[in-house]
Amino acid sequence: MPRPRPSKSQLTPRPAPAASPVTFRAGCAREWVVTTSEPDLAYTEQAFPECPACPHRVEPEGTPPFCTLRPAGTAHPFAALAGLDLPE
Repeated sequence: MPRPRPSKSQLTPRPAPAASPVTFRAGCAREWVVTTSEPDLAYTEQAFPECPACPHRVEPEGTPPFCTLRPAGTAHPFAALAGLDLPE
C-alpha cells in the first residue's frame, strides 16, 4: 500500500543554524575565530613552514592538501577509538 504524501508544510526545510563566532583549532594548536555554523572547516592555505610535514595534513587525491580545523575544546572524532581493546 503506498504511503501518503507529506503535506507542503511538512516539506518546508528547517532553517539553518545561525552563524556565530567559533574558535577553531588546527592540529598544530593554532587557533582562528570564525563566524560560521559549520561543525568543522578545512584550512587550505598551508602557509606555515611546518605545514608540509604536519601529521594532521590531509592529502586527498585530485585536490589540494588541507588541515581540518575543529572547534577548540572538542574531542578528535576518533578519540573514542583510543580506548578500544581489540582481540588478537
